[in-house]
Amino acid sequence: MALAFVFPGQGSQYVGMGRRLAGQDPEAAGLYAEADEVLGFPLTRLMREGPEEELRRTVNTQPALVTVSTAVARRLMRDIRPDYVAGHSLGEYSALVAAGALGFPEVLQLVRRRAEAMEAAVPGGRGGMAAVLGLGTEAVREAVASAAATGGAGAGVVEIANYNCPGQVVLSGETGALRQAGEECLRRGATKVVELEVSGPFHSSLMRPAAEALAAALAGVTLKDAAVPVVANYTAALEQEAGEIRSNLIRQLTGAVRWEESIRLLIDLGVDVFVEVGPGKVLSGLIKRIDRRVAVLQAEEPEGCQKVLDFLGGGG
Repeated sequence: MALAFVFPGQGSQYVGMGRRLAGQDPEAAGLYAEADEVLGFPLTRLMREGPEEELRRTVNTQPALVTVSTAVARRLMRDIRPDYVAGHSLGEYSALVAAGALGFPEVLQLVRRRAEAMEAAVPGGRGGMAAVLGLGTEAVREAVASAAATGGAGAGVVEIANYNCPGQVVLSGETGALRQAGEECLRRGATKVVELEVSGPFHSSLMRPAAEALAAALAGVTLKDAAVPVVANYTAALEQEAGEIRSNLIRQLTGAVRWEESIRLLIDLGVDVFVEVGPGKVLSGLIKRIDRRVAVLQAEEPEGCQKVLDFLGGGG
């Protein structure tokens, strides 16, 4: 049996996430207090009480998700150790903390700066993201190319941002071009195109200014070689060397998240148990659509953590 921890990204947050774990686990409560101190504002209260609109802001969502995911990972890792880790987009930062490549205080400051840079890269309303459902990857690529070649009012940047699972690809780009590409996807047989609630065109070339800002921020952060192999979003390959990790985090902002390839790699490496570490079940759903033969568990609150430990024989 080989085990992988996978960490969710933006969109999995909700008001109240991780609250019961902090109430029952002193280490989690201490981590939350540390996050408040490092960031200089009551992140914990925002996670616990909302308002939801404020929690949904990229600059708050990113450190909040990393905080909860790290608390859950530390609870599990008192009893079990993953063979591999991976994270979806922002979740890659949580994975790197679990792998020992990044310290918790450093990652909080880093993702806060990353979020600020992402929000500043493209003016509000100028870009976004949309999930294309029920259409093969090659057909989506053709639709994007067609939208780019058509020009006209919808002309602009539109690119594939996430290869999530069979039948689910996410586009990112300027508003007009994104809409046109979505229409092209529907004409080619997509069952649905869903606009995502995000503040910008993430994982596209439009994030180049954010990547430059992130590179500057990373230059001042100590990165270590990962003690646990990490599957990088940008390469869909195992990475452990600090220099490669740093490079991949920068390229991740403008490159696509190759999630389906990442999960297939882990399965090829013998992983037969995946644990989604942190809020929500988004990644669990994607993994089941990639390969239903593997076991997929979810850990966030105490009972979920205990179920994982019981399943893996880790006590608790």
